[in-house]
Amino acid sequence: MTKKTRTKTINRPTSSISGIDNVCVYCGSGSGKNPLYAAAAQRFGRDLAEAGVGLVYGGGGLGLMGEVARSVLTNKGHVTGIIPSFLSEKERMLHEVQELIVTEDMHQRKRMMFERSDAFVALPGGVGTLEELVEQLTWSQLGRHNKPIVLANIDGFWNPLCALLDHMREQTFIREGMYVRFITVGRAEDILPAIAAAAPERPKEAAAVIEHM
Repeated sequence: MTKKTRTKTINRPTSSISGIDNVCVYCGSGSGKNPLYAAAAQRFGRDLAEAGVGLVYGGGGLGLMGEVARSVLTNKGHVTGIIPSFLSEKERMLHEVQELIVTEDMHQRKRMMFERSDAFVALPGGVGTLEELVEQLTWSQLGRHNKPIVLANIDGFWNPLCALLDHMREQTFIREGMYVRFITVGRAEDILPAIAAAAPERPKEAAAVIEHM
């Protein structure tokens, strides 16, 4: 059973982006070697807070996860952290967030992150970040949702993935009519504008709920 450990009662600001109340961010529990990654996480966190858009993320306090969450909080934004119990100590669960949810496993975590979010953003990260991103790309490709997906290609971090997807298209494993749809931006300040531009194409009432993982 999912355990909600704490929810703070506060008045949330109203989102300035129509149809986008919360954005799910996938990113590393480490900071990486390039200081531009942490700077991007901090900038995006500030942008979310200033736009009145809530952050949904993996609940940890380390690395880029901690950077983006603390930036939202510092700028008086709203944060929902969703973390499986077995990672609560390893990723140093961030208790300062307004809503903290502890799940039994990764499947519950990912489902809740999906259901509570209107768009998805991938900052630099490792295998876990890649797995979460690819799952959303797959669901989108299969028509299970049409929420915006943004690849934050900070300093070319995701270039190898983009090249691999191009290779898959060339080899016809990604066929016509089954395209992988996402938006690529190179700067943190371009993420929210990209989501806002894509949001009108995704009426909120049409968002699909994944029935089974």
